Parts: sequence; structure tokens; C-alpha cells
Amino acid sequence: MDMKEIDSVPWTKHRNKPFCVIHHTTGQQHQCIQTQIVALKQTTAQQQRSSNELVASHSPTSHKTHSSIIPMLLVAFLLVVSLVSPALSDSGHSLPANQTFHPASQLNKLKRVTDYLTKINKPAVKTFQSPDGDVIDCVLSHLQPAFDHPELKGQKPLDPPERPKGLNTTDTVAKSFQLWAESGESCPEGTVPIRRTTEKDVLRAISIDRYGRKPVRHVRRDSSGSGHEHAVLFVNGDQYYGAKAGINVWAPQVTDQYEFSLSQIWVISGSFGHDLNTIEAGWQVSPDLYGDKNPRFFTYWTTDAYQATGCYNLLCSGFVQTNNRVAIGAAISPKSYYNGRQFDIGLMVWKDPKHGHWWLEFGSGLLVGYWPAFLFSHLRTHASMVQFGGEIVNSRSSGYHTATQMGSGHFAEEGFGKASYFRNLQVVDWDNNLLPLTNLHLLADHPNCYDIKQGRNNVWGTYFYYGGPGRNVKCP
Repeated sequence: MDMKEIDSVPWTKHRNKPFCVIHHTTGQQHQCIQTQIVALKQTTAQQQRSSNELVASHSPTSHKTHSSIIPMLLVAFLLVVSLVSPALSDSGHSLPANQTFHPASQLNKLKRVTDYLTKINKPAVKTFQSPDGDVIDCVLSHLQPAFDHPELKGQKPLDPPERPKGLNTTDTVAKSFQLWAESGESCPEGTVPIRRTTEKDVLRAISIDRYGRKPVRHVRRDSSGSGHEHAVLFVNGDQYYGAKAGINVWAPQVTDQYEFSLSQIWVISGSFGHDLNTIEAGWQVSPDLYGDKNPRFFTYWTTDAYQATGCYNLLCSGFVQTNNRVAIGAAISPKSYYNGRQFDIGLMVWKDPKHGHWWLEFGSGLLVGYWPAFLFSHLRTHASMVQFGGEIVNSRSSGYHTATQMGSGHFAEEGFGKASYFRNLQVVDWDNNLLPLTNLHLLADHPNCYDIKQGRNNVWGTYFYYGGPGRNVKCP
């Protein structure tokens, strides 16, 4: 199951009823400071781009060049501050208490951002730009961020594992399901395409330490306190070794920079305390993480309930990518339209019976990579829950419920072509067999904002529609 266009839905004889479980200016000189700071940051960004281009051109001194530029920029930064600070003092004006300028802290922040970018953006053998503005670096597979991990240093990606039995292999692998690939560019064999992280990406985050990580939160409990809301189907009560589904792709509206809307598979083990282990994959719209509102293919993992371990995509050492045709974090294309063409992506996560690592497959046979077993505690053996569905963040930044959409932005009852769906839901058992779901449950923790409706037939197997508009008359 790859990026597929779906023309119609196979209807069942009956319809299941929805079921739910329960700013201030201070004077011209202040503006002058801000302008010069912005100019400095722009210069820093330009220098960084130049350095990255040198890397892409195989310059062996590119990292040294980049490193030598930074001290000069920092000196320039302090010079700007020393020149404009007396002007503030002589004029009798001072910055408000909440806008106090601390050159030392700003200096430290810029250095931390630069250090992080140097660490995460690896030397590329080829670089090109996606139509949406992303820069894609083709990095030698053994130099990707995962191999910064002490337990992976000096190693190379593993060979493909045994795939689960009962897998439908009639689908063909899509030639393209991401915008960057539509340009006709590709990464050579032996490399992996990685979306380049920019200074702007990091500076958008609430903090540098939390960049690339989900907020600390619950996964499935009623989450009104944390602002996370769900419409999901889950199974528990058994030991699970994988999950598979086709996920309808949309571009839901996200109304606040620090909110997101995603649709994904969760593979879960441990309690819902600090020892929670999850493996996650799907699509998301996240202005904070990516700087736009495109639906993007993503992965995630954590071993401590999103506290200190794990990250999105390849933004830390963890997930090992093995494929040169998929850029994790890059935009998905095409997407679905209301009363128009429908597209979905097929994803499967499963535990390799031989080595115990958790693999991710897109479509039929397109292996993306794997999460090494040593990353986890509980998931080192098996999962105790599998969950499918949507999640949004409701920040209530305007004092009322967000209008951030989930799925298509329409409720489940509208059905095919209007509401978003998951189809052909399956789990993997201890003997590496794909099986239909049993003991399934539905949860919509804010059903007046986002809901879910499940069904089953011979073509789509177990499926469900889900989502909603967020704020409305019944969801104030």
C-alpha cells in the first residue's frame, strides 16, 4: 500500500453509530538595536548557507571555514551592542523589564544553535532544493545522525529483515510521494536524503533543548490539562509486534504556531508514567517544527514519556535510515481534497524476529529504516498497545478552543471524500503474522470538537473515519 489515489469507498450494508470512550515600542534607538540584531542574524544565516554549500561541494576544509566564521560574527555581535548601548544610556531611555537585552545570553544562544546545526547537518555528497524550499542533503548512510550514538559508532545499516507473513504484495511501490522527488532529483545509492535543519527551524522552537521533541504529555488519557486532544482507535490486552494501516493524507488548518495536527500509528509499551516507550510514524502539519503548513511524513520515538529521550525524524541519534528514496520530515505530495481526489499512504512498523529491531516500511517493500532495540526498555521485547488516529494541540491562545483541524477538518459522519480515514488496520503477532484487530476500542476525548466512527468490510478490513473542525458552536 503506497501513496494511492482512492476513487471510491466500499460501503457496507450498515453504518456503525459513533462510539466514544470516555507588544509595545519604546523609541527609535530600541528599534535600531532590533534592526542590527536582525541584520546580524541574517548575516549568520547567509554564512551558514555558504558553509553548507561548501560541504555539498566536497570541500575538506568546509567545517573549518564554518568554525572560523563564527568567532568573527560573535565579535561583531558584541561590537554592535557596545556601540548602541551608550546611545540608550545618554538618551535616558531604557528597555522595559520584559524586553531587557542580555548580550551574554544572546551570544550563548547563537553559539548553542550553531553547535547543534554543525552536529546534526552532516557533510553531503549531493545537495538540491525541493520545490517547497527545503534543502535536501544526500548523506553517506554510515554518517547519518544515528551513528553518533555510542552503540552504533563505526557500524553500518543492517540488511533488510524478514517481512511479516500475510502481507499483501500486489501493490507497487510509488515512484514519488514527496515534493522533493518531483523535481527529478535523487540521492545516489549508499546515501540517505536528509532534510537540512536551518537556524530558523531551531529558533522557532520554544527552547533549543526541546527542539525536535514533542511536549511532555500523556498519550491516550483525557488530556484537557496538557492541551492534547485525540480521536483514536486502539487495541490492548495482548502482546503486539507491529502494526499496519493506510492513512488518508490531508493538509488540515493549524491556527497557532505552537500547535500541530497529526495522523499516525503509535506502538506503545510501559505505563503512562515516566517509563512510557513509543514508536510513532505518520504525517503531520507543524508550523513550529517545519515553518510551513504542508503535511509531512514523520517518525518519532521516546523511552521516558517524552521527557529527555527521543526526537522527531533524524534530529537526534536513534532511527537508522536505510533508504535513498524517502526524506523523513519532507512534505508529502499529493494530498486529498474535500469532494475531490483522495490519497493515502501505507505504513507498517514491525519487530524483526531475528535481531529485535523495529522496522518501518512505506508501501509494499520500501523499507525506510529501523529503530534499534537497544534504544528501548519495554519495547525491547514487545508492545502492549497499538493505537491509530489523530491528535492536535489546543493551546487556547485566544482564550477559547482552537480552530486547528484534525484530519480533513470534517466530522467522521461525512464519510468518504469528506472525512479523513484509516483503512486496512492490522497488527503483527509473536510469530510475525499480520492479523486483523481484536479487542478494539474507540476514544474521542473531545467528541464535540473531533470524533471517530469505525466500520469493517471485505475490501478495507477494519477502518474508521475521524477528525473535526475544532472550535464550533458545540466546541467553544
